[in-house]
Amino acid sequence: MAAAHFPRRHGQRNKTASLRRFAIAALAVFLQALPAPAQPSTTRKSASPTGSQIYLVFPFENVGTSPRLDWLGEGLEELTILRLSAAGESVYSHTGRINELDRYGLPPGAKLSRATMLRLAEDLDVDFVIFGSFASDGSTLTVESRILRVNPPALFPEVRESAPLDNLMDLQTRLAWRTLSSNDRSYPLSLAEFSKKQRPLRLDAFEHYTRGLLASDDEARLRELREAARLEPDWPEPDFWLGEVYFARRDCNSALPWYDRIPKTHNRYAEAVFTTGVCRLLLSQPDRAAEVFTSLREALREGGSSNAAAGNAGSSSVIAGGDLPEILNNLALAKARLGDLSGAQTDLQRAADLDPDEDDYPFNLGLLSLQGNDPGNAAGYFREASEREPDNAEDRALLIFSLDLAGRKPEAEQERNSAVESFGPAGLPGIHLDAKSDTLTHMARVKTELDTTSLREEIRPAEAAATGSDAPPADSAESHVRRAHQQLSASHVDSAESEFRAALALDPKNASAHRGLADIARRHGDLEEAVTQLEASLQSRDSAVVRVTLARIYLEQKKPDQARAEVQHALKLEPNYAEAKELLDHLQSRKPSGATP
Repeated sequence: MAAAHFPRRHGQRNKTASLRRFAIAALAVFLQALPAPAQPSTTRKSASPTGSQIYLVFPFENVGTSPRLDWLGEGLEELTILRLSAAGESVYSHTGRINELDRYGLPPGAKLSRATMLRLAEDLDVDFVIFGSFASDGSTLTVESRILRVNPPALFPEVRESAPLDNLMDLQTRLAWRTLSSNDRSYPLSLAEFSKKQRPLRLDAFEHYTRGLLASDDEARLRELREAARLEPDWPEPDFWLGEVYFARRDCNSALPWYDRIPKTHNRYAEAVFTTGVCRLLLSQPDRAAEVFTSLREALREGGSSNAAAGNAGSSSVIAGGDLPEILNNLALAKARLGDLSGAQTDLQRAADLDPDEDDYPFNLGLLSLQGNDPGNAAGYFREASEREPDNAEDRALLIFSLDLAGRKPEAEQERNSAVESFGPAGLPGIHLDAKSDTLTHMARVKTELDTTSLREEIRPAEAAATGSDAPPADSAESHVRRAHQQLSASHVDSAESEFRAALALDPKNASAHRGLADIARRHGDLEEAVTQLEASLQSRDSAVVRVTLARIYLEQKKPDQARAEVQHALKLEPNYAEAKELLDHLQSRKPSGATP
């Protein structure tokens, strides 16, 4: 059966390179014909359980004749993720994979070629892909697994295990261990050590859990997940997803008890705490929300280093490093509702600096200024929001409203005429502000999703440094790029730039380093340098995502024709790329650059 799209919170865009690495979308070869490496132990980066490598797991294909086992496709994906995570590996979640497919306009259950798997893996900047197949003769289950290395591309030999279906848990433990160890002779864990790290699970509980993830409606999801939680009351996975289903329905009173059951050592703990804070905001409990976001902010700053250094199993649940803009935004909204407008402004400004593409943060700063009876300052923030996201009609409407309120009628009229051209005569929403005390509550933009990709990007170098294990060599281009991304996440832009340039000194064609320098140039408003760096990145590896980024910069430079050309090129590379389609629609609706009114 096709996998249902598990509820997403709001389709948040991951637009900033500091929070999410840009893609390397083009592929020159088809991997089906790739020979296996002759010496896996020397050609493959070590898969040691330190979090220094990142894995992306795809559903296993049912090549048997029994459709009643179709649930095992995603079930084996999820079980592989759980097994690798328990052994200390960094693995993208099932939901992370679904969201990436959605970004490219691909259905969750799409059968993908190895070439497409590689493109998605490059986009997420992972190191290895795991995929496989399974079949059953009615009594025995046979599962095959393979590893695909991303850079340089290499396909490793398959690993196969067979056992009665009732022994699925033990079978998959052996398979996951062999998948790692057979392709890396230096893998440090024996099968006994690997197995000891795994949580014993009932097969029936795991089946209910998987069917809950795949269910097509909320009631079926809740029914299956509740049964999984009943059968395995100490297993956090169904608890977390029950919280997610209720939160997607904005039933916070039902979601909170399930989130409260997630232990601090679990890799979903940060998300559970973050959503608990969101619920406190939605329930009009700003004091409790502020407590939650403040404690999470401190945990992410301080807890990661101590946990990783101590070797705690849950070290990947929190990180060391800088602030995350989503947390700062929501903490600011809680402070504002409590009357601390100065503290709210400080946190929002830092969020805006950390994520220079996101328009929600200057938008909320504009609302703060309106609440403080400063429409002139509000207009500046709403203008910044409009420049960050030109397609957002609400940003533009509040800019015009603030200009009118500040008595700057000519500017307001100019913006109004421009908005008519961009959105049509009735394209702007009406602005009806309530009393000052309600302005922030009703119009402020709460961030409802924590960008766990940025957490993952910081976890990897932090844990590798803490354990002193098989991290990339200190002077490799890869190690410099990873340190640069960590510095960017901590808002240490100058240090990040130095690391990117050090990477290019070792590897002048390093596409990731060029993209990082482009992001920094864009932060500084140097659009020409950003274009130069992105073009250098494209010379190394063509990429639909990079071309869309380049198109957005051309739009900022008032060069719509060049922007259109980049988007069209991006769609030739990735015909289903949703963001490129949306941008092209926007460009097609604009007047040609040479048109006259």
